[in-house]
Amino acid sequence: MDHEPDDLTALMQRRRALKLLAGAGVGLGLVALGACGSDGDSNASGTTSTTSGSSSSSSSSSPSTTSGSTSDVEEIPEETAGPFPGDGSNGPNVLTEDGVVRSDITSSFGSSSGTAEGVPLTVQLSIVDVANGGAPLAGAAVYIWHCTREGGYSMYSDGVADQNFLRGVQETGSDGTVTFQSIYPGAYSGRWPHIHFEVYPNLDEATAAGDPSATSQIALPEDISAQVYATDGYEQSVTNLDQSSLTSDMVFSDDGAVDQLATMSGSIDSGLTAQLTVGV
Repeated sequence: MDHEPDDLTALMQRRRALKLLAGAGVGLGLVALGACGSDGDSNASGTTSTTSGSSSSSSSSSPSTTSGSTSDVEEIPEETAGPFPGDGSNGPNVLTEDGVVRSDITSSFGSSSGTAEGVPLTVQLSIVDVANGGAPLAGAAVYIWHCTREGGYSMYSDGVADQNFLRGVQETGSDGTVTFQSIYPGAYSGRWPHIHFEVYPNLDEATAAGDPSATSQIALPEDISAQVYATDGYEQSVTNLDQSSLTSDMVFSDDGAVDQLATMSGSIDSGLTAQLTVGV
């Protein structure tokens, strides 16, 4: 289970206090393309925002698209890297290994040779510079990692400790974006479906396992997750999703992941895409 450090409580309390101040007259901006309200009502354009409520019954071949973007850009909330970062801060370090800089993270590299099975997922992050009015941040580096469809983490969990799949680094282009090919992660007990990531100032800093500029997590929408978890291999995720919510999750409960909820497109049959704009 992805237990978070004890100091997360203090972080949440500080952020809740800031939100109370914001309610007095200072609006909190939402991350473009990635932010959603926490209600489950469809909007006029036919897109659907998701919450911790009941799962959608949409067809598995045509998932809803999550939206709710705004022109304002806030810094992405700082979150725990969890117990399985693989960045050298808690045991193994994949960042200094040859081959970690890659777009397709479904298979292991180096001396490992396994491949993670699951519904195909493209993860696209747009990294923007908040201090520069949300301009694309070229030349930064992003490291992402997430669990298997069974809920395990490569390099740590039983059965996949000898693998390093579902981990990789990419450098942002001139438009500030990075794209990873992966699989949809499962939901394990105690956590909402999510993807971890770290943003580094540049590729050299990332592959030296240096200091990240930001550490956060992407929340995946409930309706799409429910559709994915109805497919073969994700059986254990059905119960775990039913027993969790964005408002009770140990990471996303402070604000319902309004700045971290991915925008989804595509289909289970042809492959899904999760998009998020990340302010640093």
